Amino acid sequence: MIIPVDKPYGWTSADVVRKIKFLLQKKTGVKNIKVGHAGTLDPLATGLLMICAGKATKQAESLQAEEKEYVAEIRLGATTPSFDLEEEIDQTYPFLHITREMFDRVLPQFIGEQEQVPPIFSAKLIDGKRAYELARAGKHAELRPSVITIHTLTAEQFALPDVTIRMVCSKGTYVRSFARDLGIALQSGAHLAGLRRTRSGQHNVNDAFTISQIESMVENWKIEKKVISLRPIP
Repeated sequence: MIIPVDKPYGWTSADVVRKIKFLLQKKTGVKNIKVGHAGTLDPLATGLLMICAGKATKQAESLQAEEKEYVAEIRLGATTPSFDLEEEIDQTYPFLHITREMFDRVLPQFIGEQEQVPPIFSAKLIDGKRAYELARAGKHAELRPSVITIHTLTAEQFALPDVTIRMVCSKGTYVRSFARDLGIALQSGAHLAGLRRTRSGQHNVNDAFTISQIESMVENWKIEKKVISLRPIP
């Protein structure tokens, strides 16, 4: 079973997995139900999170490999250690020199295959430890760049110091890192002020379920032979 979820703000991807696993365990009475997700969303991001349960967990890797679409709100003129609002602003920069013409000239430079350095506040492993654990402990760590591809970038709003960009990109792309790199390219600083995943492969967030909708659906599902084979009661 694959469940497209509209992840709430403040929830980790693991929080969503635990919630759905609990609901299914409670409904079926089966304790060893497998539940996972296909592509992490940061706690401060919202939008489409693909949840796989039962035999569908075997599809998680292929789902995760699909291209993603995001709508990113980026604030120019300031940076944070996490590249988003998880950490406080650590430095400010001039931004009034950034014109729409300059912005439109710089944005296409990020389209295509490229190397991208992940945020230190990320789940990347460094010598067996998560990068964010080292960062929160105040330890310096070097992250190797990853090869990613940005397929399209569309400016949806330009109102300094805020810009809104729609991005279609490959697996492994950190939109927070893109925000940092965009600030540098614009001779300023920048951080991610908001992020929403709107699509993963052919799945669209408009077809996703909220947590409350999933709670209601599971409550009204008919369980067959206590396995993950669920269908709504007619």
